[in-house]
Amino acid sequence: MTPDPVPAAPSPLRVLHRGLLPFREAWELQKLLFRDRLAGKIPDTLLLVEHPPTITLGRGGNREHLLATPEELARKQVDVVDIDRGGDITYHGPGQIVGYPILDLSALLPDLHRYVRALEAVMIETLSLHGLEAVRVPGMTGIWCRGMKAGAIGVKVKRWVTMHGFALNVSTDLTGFKLIVPCGLQGKQATSMQQLLGRSLDLAMVRSQLVGQFLHVLGLEQVQSSHESNHPLLPEPQDKPSLLEGRSQEV
Repeated sequence: MTPDPVPAAPSPLRVLHRGLLPFREAWELQKLLFRDRLAGKIPDTLLLVEHPPTITLGRGGNREHLLATPEELARKQVDVVDIDRGGDITYHGPGQIVGYPILDLSALLPDLHRYVRALEAVMIETLSLHGLEAVRVPGMTGIWCRGMKAGAIGVKVKRWVTMHGFALNVSTDLTGFKLIVPCGLQGKQATSMQQLLGRSLDLAMVRSQLVGQFLHVLGLEQVQSSHESNHPLLPEPQDKPSLLEGRSQEV
């Protein structure tokens, strides 16, 4: 399942847990971290959040894949955001672990394709800890279990530094996906670990397992895990380079 090994000597990683965070605030936070990583001011960082109900459309997004009317979205209090990652449309909501790796791939893993496969491996191995066999499907980035999509990926890379990332459905209310054509894939359904297992899951436990797999697959060593940061603009938590310049990949 795991892609070719990455560095033999682990690189340091800071993990930031920000809890439930509105998407637009998380995006601004990503931009700050991304800027500072480009400047070499901070180490590689993994930002972990949940979002209130939100629909995002990537650069390749098709508005026809947004099925809900503006009135329905307003009634359900679902935000809709056009963003700068690759890919089409997706849904975020509570119970979904969203990871935003802010990594410098230049020494770690200077290959966009392998990086995306590594993110898939992180989620696949996390599900395997619960006895769930998730797989890749050629041409459809993300992870699949029993023919349904359990995890999505959409990234942006500039000068080998990454932003955006992955979303793993743990105990997500799947009715939110009925508002869209998930990832623009007609006839495909989303699922969650909870639905697949038929029982509730401890989200904090799954998050911890996912971090462990992230460290293992990417060849990183955690140096800090925090719900806070000394960056003055961080919100408080609520509960080949030219070829990759500005390049995005989904879903």
